[in-house]
Amino acid sequence: MSTRTTRLSVTGMSCANCAATIEDALDALDGVASADVNAATDEARVEYDPEVTSLSAIYDAVESAGYGAVDETVSVGITDMSCANCAEANAESLLATPGVVAADVNYATDEAQVRYNPAEADRSDLYEAIESAGYTPVREDGADGGDGGDGRDQRDLARQEEIRRQLRLTLFGGALSVPLLVMLVDHVLGLGLLGDSLAGVDVGWFAFALATPVQIALGKPFYVNSYRALVRNGRANMDVLIALGSSTAYVYSVAALIGLIPGAGLYFDTAALILVFITLGNYLEARSKGQAGEAIRSLLEMEAETATVVHEDGREEEEVPLEAVAVGDRLKVRPGEKVPTDGVVVDGESAVDESMVTGESVPVEKAEGDEVIGSTINENGALVVEATKVGEETAIQQIVARVRDAQSRQPDIQRIADRISAYFVPAVIANALLWGVLWWQFPAVLGGFVDALPVWGLLGGGPEAVGGPIGVTEFAIVVFASAVLIACPCALGLATPAATMVGTAIGAQHGVLFEGGDILERVRDVDAVVFDKTGTLTEGEMELTDVVALDPAAPDGGVQREARDEPTAFDEDDVLALAASAEQESEHPLAEAIVEGARERGLDIESPESFENVPGKGVRATIDRGEVFVGSPRLLDANGIDPTPADSDRERLESEGKTAMLVGFRPRDADGEIDERAGRVVGVVADADTIKPSASDAVADLRDRDLDVWLITGDNERTARAVAREVGIDPDNVMAEVLPEDKADAVDEIQADGREAMMVGDGVNDAPALATAAVGCAIGSGTDVAIEAADVTLMRDDPADVLKAIRVSEATLQKIKQNLVWALGYNTLMIPLASLGLLQPVLAAGAMALSSVSVLTNSLLFRSYVPDTDYQLLGRLR
Repeated sequence: MSTRTTRLSVTGMSCANCAATIEDALDALDGVASADVNAATDEARVEYDPEVTSLSAIYDAVESAGYGAVDETVSVGITDMSCANCAEANAESLLATPGVVAADVNYATDEAQVRYNPAEADRSDLYEAIESAGYTPVREDGADGGDGGDGRDQRDLARQEEIRRQLRLTLFGGALSVPLLVMLVDHVLGLGLLGDSLAGVDVGWFAFALATPVQIALGKPFYVNSYRALVRNGRANMDVLIALGSSTAYVYSVAALIGLIPGAGLYFDTAALILVFITLGNYLEARSKGQAGEAIRSLLEMEAETATVVHEDGREEEEVPLEAVAVGDRLKVRPGEKVPTDGVVVDGESAVDESMVTGESVPVEKAEGDEVIGSTINENGALVVEATKVGEETAIQQIVARVRDAQSRQPDIQRIADRISAYFVPAVIANALLWGVLWWQFPAVLGGFVDALPVWGLLGGGPEAVGGPIGVTEFAIVVFASAVLIACPCALGLATPAATMVGTAIGAQHGVLFEGGDILERVRDVDAVVFDKTGTLTEGEMELTDVVALDPAAPDGGVQREARDEPTAFDEDDVLALAASAEQESEHPLAEAIVEGARERGLDIESPESFENVPGKGVRATIDRGEVFVGSPRLLDANGIDPTPADSDRERLESEGKTAMLVGFRPRDADGEIDERAGRVVGVVADADTIKPSASDAVADLRDRDLDVWLITGDNERTARAVAREVGIDPDNVMAEVLPEDKADAVDEIQADGREAMMVGDGVNDAPALATAAVGCAIGSGTDVAIEAADVTLMRDDPADVLKAIRVSEATLQKIKQNLVWALGYNTLMIPLASLGLLQPVLAAGAMALSSVSVLTNSLLFRSYVPDTDYQLLGRLR
C-alpha cells in the first residue's frame, strides 16, 4: 500500500475529547492507516492510501464530526485549453497534487477553482500541476490570492493576449491561403486560368511553399498539444483530430509532389485551409468567451475608484483611492456619485439607485441609520456614510465571488457531455480508420451504396472503382481526413458551461444569486415552494394593534386572590405596562412592538429583575410587582396559569391575522414573595405584521405554474391561516406553531412523498430548514449575500423574486438542452456524411470550427433575457 501523510489545521476543538472524536471519525474511513489529532496544537496528522480514500473525504469526516479543517479556495486561469478533455486532464493533474481537496476546471471560463490545504500546498504547486498536464497557468504571484484585483487583471490580460495571438495567426494563415484558395477554385471549376506551372515552376511547388509556413506556424500549437495530451495525459483531445486531419493532407501531398505516390492529387490547399478555419474558429471562440464574462466585469467596473473621506472635525475632506478606505471611515457621497463601499448613513437624506445590485429599478429612499450598498448611485441629496464593509467583504465583491463560484460548478446534465467527451475522440479516430480501410478495400460496394442514397454525389466525383477521377488509396485517405475533422467535441464541452455562465450572470443582474450550476438545474425540478411567514411574506415589522384587559369578575375571568396592594382588575394600560416590562429584555420583533407601543402611550416600564426566553412559547420575567408571563397559552399552562379566560379574545384577534399574546401575572404576597397560587391571565396584547405588496401575486404566479405552495411559521394556527388566506395559500398547506428547530422536520415531512421543495426564509432562524430542503432560498437585503445555508440568495426582500429564480433556472436548462441537441445532432449527422465520402476535408474543418462558435453564439444570445416572463427558445418572450 502506497500511503500519503497530510497535516490539517483543525478548528473548533476545546479538549482531548474533541481530538478523540475526530480521530474516531478519521479511523472509520477506509484507507486511513492512522490518525493523530492534537488538541494542544489544533493539528491532525493523517496517514492514508490515496488509492482508497481522498483528502476530500478526510475533510468531510472532520466536518461531519462537528469540527472544521482549514482550507483555501483560489481560482487559477489556464490558457491553451481546446476542449472539455483538456479541462478533465487539468482537473486530474490538480487532484493528484498532495494537498488539493477539490478541483473544478471550466473550459468555458478557462479557469480552475481549486480547494486546497494551505499547510500542504500553495499556488506554485497548483501552477506546476497545470504545467505537468501540458497547459499554461496564468501566474498571479503577488496577487491577492483570490478573485479580485491584480489576479483578475492578469487573467483578463492573458485572455486578451490569447485573442490577439489567434487573430495574428488567422491573418497570417489567411494571407498565405488566399492564393491556395484561388488554385482550389480554379481546379474545382475547371477554369484553367493557372495551368500546370507558373514561371516555369510546377504549380504544386508554389502550393508547397505557401502551405508549409501555415503548417509550421498555425499547426505547431495543435501538434504540441496533441503530443502533450497523448504522451503526458494518455488521452486524445480535439487537437489530436485537427493534427491528424491536417498532417494527413499535408504529408500525403508532399509524398505525391516528390513522386512517392505517382499520379496522386495534391491537397496543400486543404492542409492549409483546415488550419486557417480552425484557428479562425478558435479566435471567434476566444472572443465569445470574453463576451460571456462581460457581466462579471461590468459589475466590477461599477465600483467607485475613489472616495471622499470626511475627517473627524467634519470640515476637512480628502479624496483617497478606494483601497485606502477602512471600516469606520466616514465618506461623503454627493449627488450623482457612487457610494464607495457598504455602510450606514450617518447624515443626510437622499434616494439611491440600487438597480445594479438588487435589480430594483425604483430608487430607494435613504436617511440616517439606513444601510447603503457600495457601487450604488446617489441620486439627489448629499449623504455621509460610515463604512461597514470594505474590499472583498462588500456586497458587489460578494456577488462577483458568488457568480464565479456558481460558474465553476456545473449541472448534473454536464456529466452526460463529459462521459461522451471522454470516449468521443478515440471513437472518432477509430471510426475514421474503419471507413478509410473500408473505402480502400471495398470502394465499388460502398460507392454503389452511396450513389443509391438520395444525397449529393461523392466528393471529387468518387474513387476510380465507381468511375470517379480519384485513386482508391487517395480517396480512402481523404475520407479519413474528413471523418476526423468533422467531429467536434468542443461543441459538446461548451454546451453546458457556456449557458451556465450566462444564466448565473442573468440571475445576478436581476438580484438572484445561485450557489452553483448544479443549483440552477435543481431549482427547475422544484414542485413545492415553502415560505416562512415573518420577513418573507410579511414585512417583518410588527406594530402593536390591540390591548385587551380581562375583567376578573366576568364569568370566565378567573379568581382574584388577595395580594399586597394589587388591584382586583387591570385596565389596558396596566396590562400593556406589565407586558412591556417583561418584554423589555427581548430582541424579538413582537416584543419590540409591545415595548414601543407602551412608550408611545407614556407608560412606566419597569426593568425586570430576572428574564427568561422560552423558545417557541414566550417570555417570563420578574419585576417589582410580581411575575409576568407573555406568550402562548402553552406558556401559561406550563406555569400553572389557566389561559382559557382569554380564549374568546385571543381567537378573535388571531382570526384577524394578528399575533395574540396572553399576559399572565402572579403578584407578590404580603411578605413580598411571589404568590404561586394567585396567578391568572390578566389580558391579551396583539401585534400585526403587514403583508408584502407582492406576496399575493407571487403566490398566485407560483400556483399558476402548478407548484404546491406552503406556509410554515411559529405563529399560532389562526394567525397563520389568516395570512395564508390573504396571500392565497391553501389552508391545508399551513403548518403553524412550528418551533425553529422543528422547521427542518416540517420540510422533511413535505418532501416525504417525493416532492422537491424550495424553502424560502430569512437565512438565519430558518438555516436548518434551508439546508434540509432540496433548494434553500434566502431572502435578504442585499448587504449580506453570503448566507451559507442557502443555495439561492434573493438580494431583495421580495417573494416575487422566487419566480425569477425559477424562470432563470428553466431558461438556462432549456438553453443547455438546445446547445446539447445542436452539438449531438451536428456530430450525429456530419460524421456519417464524412464517413460515406460526401464531404471535402476543407468543408469538414470549416463546419467543425463553426459548430463550437455556434454553441457559444447561441448562449450569448441568451444574455438579453429578462426573467419577468418565461423564456422561449426562439427568443420571443410572451
